[in-house]
Amino acid sequence: MLELLKRIDRQKFHITCCFYYNYSRGEQESIGQVLQGIQIPVIFLPQSRQPLWARIAKEVLRSLCFFSRSGRKKITYLVDNLWRIKPNARRIRQILQQNSVDVLYMNNQPQSNIEGYLAAEGLPVAVVQHCRIEPVLTPDVVQLVNRIASHTIAVSKGVEHVLTTNGIDAHRTSTVSNAIDINQQLPDRQSVRKTLKIGQGTFVFCSIGSLIPRKSSHHTLEALAQFNQKHPAADWLFLLVGEGPERSHLEQLAQQYGIAEKVIFTGFKNNPLDYLAASDVFILASKSEGLPRVVLESMLLGTVVSGSAVTGTAELIEHNRTGLLFDYGDVNQLADHLSQVWEHTALRKTLASQARQQVEEHYAIEKYVAGVEQILENAKPYRNHHA
Repeated sequence: MLELLKRIDRQKFHITCCFYYNYSRGEQESIGQVLQGIQIPVIFLPQSRQPLWARIAKEVLRSLCFFSRSGRKKITYLVDNLWRIKPNARRIRQILQQNSVDVLYMNNQPQSNIEGYLAAEGLPVAVVQHCRIEPVLTPDVVQLVNRIASHTIAVSKGVEHVLTTNGIDAHRTSTVSNAIDINQQLPDRQSVRKTLKIGQGTFVFCSIGSLIPRKSSHHTLEALAQFNQKHPAADWLFLLVGEGPERSHLEQLAQQYGIAEKVIFTGFKNNPLDYLAASDVFILASKSEGLPRVVLESMLLGTVVSGSAVTGTAELIEHNRTGLLFDYGDVNQLADHLSQVWEHTALRKTLASQARQQVEEHYAIEKYVAGVEQILENAKPYRNHHA
């Protein structure tokens, strides 16, 4: 989203951002500082802690629906709706009215932006949803989107397919593929390796992303343990770049698999391109993805990608031509890929060369920005448009 905000035509669009938290971007600035640097005003809506009554109500009602997973989800939503979603919707609605907003652009997925839909309902405001991950959709959310949204943008054809298959109006849904700056200055591999104190002959695997269950880093560690058993004399390292609630569990797994000395947990880093440049192979074992920018960055840098064949990643990677794909959760297949790219220099060079060409031809950031701008410029309030 920040790449879009940096490049969007400010003569056409007067932008104000709204966030719940002033998110820190790791070791450097907060989101507020970044937006201030590009002269975009931002409004923060501080969130109160979940009240005691809500916590108690959830636990009591969940216990009554112990044998129904769908029932527990509905109860969680109902309680959240009372203490969080509706109050936030009222605050956002005030902002929309006070600032005479024409377009409410929401960045994530419908399930995470319900308060935005409720805030804009009935107002002369066009609602544009930019869905960046494979969405979780319930019939109620689909109905809400179809009732209010002017347009839904998918970051990949795969995400668009998930949206429309679940009932989102196909006539108001389109794909604007994620993209990157193909002309940016790229880090030098040897210089970065020297800074990171990585030996000249060390083979480096890398993963970048939040340490959360969806990223399935435990599968990556298991595959690396198999690789280590098959190639005990290999000089290799694994850079796991990111932070999150799974970190302690993953550290325990690395110890359990006997590869802790080979695994470096870097924490969150603002310079992921440096770590990709220093690496030979990027691994993305996720359960789901939208259209991961980090895969595009790897392809641009010439770092071979081995990724799970899920929505988004499978759209970017053509198996055995621009990277390697494995069935999600197939640790043996991933381990085999790691052996292949370690053993065969020619394979790495061919995959890297073809991947870079693919990014340069199809995923330039200018095309992405132009696509989003066109949708925003033409967006009209859906209810008013059909009145």
